[in-house]
Amino acid sequence: MIAFRPLTSLRVLSAALMGAVVLVAAEGASAGMAYVSNERGNSITAIDTATLTVTQTAKVGRRPRGIIMSPDGKVIYLCASDDHSVQVIDPATLKVLRKLKSGQDPELFALHPSGNPLYIANEDDNQVTVLDVEKNKVVAQVPVGTEPEGMAVSPDGKILVATSETTNMAHFIDTETYKIVANVLVDARPRFAEFTRDGKKLFVSAEVGGTVSVIDPETRKIIKKIEFKIPGVSKETIQPVGVRVTRDGKTAFVALGPANRVAVVNAETYAVEDYLLVGQRVWQLAFTPDEKQLFTTNGNSNDVSVIDVPARKVVKSIKAGGAPWGVVVAPQ
Repeated sequence: MIAFRPLTSLRVLSAALMGAVVLVAAEGASAGMAYVSNERGNSITAIDTATLTVTQTAKVGRRPRGIIMSPDGKVIYLCASDDHSVQVIDPATLKVLRKLKSGQDPELFALHPSGNPLYIANEDDNQVTVLDVEKNKVVAQVPVGTEPEGMAVSPDGKILVATSETTNMAHFIDTETYKIVANVLVDARPRFAEFTRDGKKLFVSAEVGGTVSVIDPETRKIIKKIEFKIPGVSKETIQPVGVRVTRDGKTAFVALGPANRVAVVNAETYAVEDYLLVGQRVWQLAFTPDEKQLFTTNGNSNDVSVIDVPARKVVKSIKAGGAPWGVVVAPQ
């Protein structure tokens, strides 16, 4: 019996170590991953950001568009627009865990910095739905302009911005009272809003207007309108949509839709420094946590372009599902 005790102990220790390994693997399942919503494919694609390869693609709700992650990286939130719901997805398995109330036709949304609530643009109803994601309870519904889409929350969580495509406005909403405190007129068909990390600037893209307005969130005045000119590309095809600004606030990247380019903009002088050729109809953008890579969704070529940010160079094209729309990268 004595001879078997070390072996038994070894087995117990081995099992404990194996359990610890499994636990660590489960906890880090979303690390180093990008997730892409495929609008026409009704699916979500997972991409390993180290190997730049697709690891899996899974079916989700109908017409998936907006996609974000919880701050802890434990769940993905996905706008299933034609199902009129927000789906909560396990990033490790891509399985739908539950469905949340969303209002009609959710397209884009923004999460409070604390991780709750969720602010959802309801394009068909001309309103913003405020949702407690833990209780799956609608806290408020805020009437805004016609066809709201772009959504952004200030870093301090005090101001929500919703852009209305047809009204051509950026609506500033107090997150405590859910009242509109200002309306800023921008160029035609604003599609996306992005605060700088310090909260001192707000970038709003105008798809039809062909510009990006830089707004001072304190005065609610436009500081600058950034315009784009690409040699050999018609003005009508230059349609700004997704915008991402580096953490230091020095550089902005703008997806230019059918122009098939991402503009590199000096976010301090507002000069356009470069245009990077990517896939067809580039829509949304997402940085890796270290900001060394930028992923773009290209809806008409059904792929994702990977940009080396320091080199300002496209390094790879990755096939995704049908009409890639949104993209999010797991936090570290």
